[in-house]
Amino acid sequence: MNRTIDRLKLIFLGLFAILSAGALAYHVFWVWPGQKCEAAGDWWDWRSRTCARPILISDITGRPITDKASREAAKADAARREGKALAKAAVPAAAPAKP
Repeated sequence: MNRTIDRLKLIFLGLFAILSAGALAYHVFWVWPGQKCEAAGDWWDWRSRTCARPILISDITGRPITDKASREAAKADAARREGKALAKAAVPAAAPAKP
């Protein structure tokens, strides 16, 4: 009876270690990069683990946007993205310490 309990204890401990490693790998390779990608405003594809930036269909086809509301929304989104890129590039310098 004692050998059976020891054997089951090792089996459950091994199973716990394998499942814990699997959960850690899932978070490291899928969850955390997905959260980082979506926080940047991009699209995360979990199947191929790709972070993609959405683009306008008019950029692909070359046709202008004729709907006024859609055009304004596209301009606002482009300005917002440009503002984020400029904000990331312009990091303020640290102020010198006063004695």
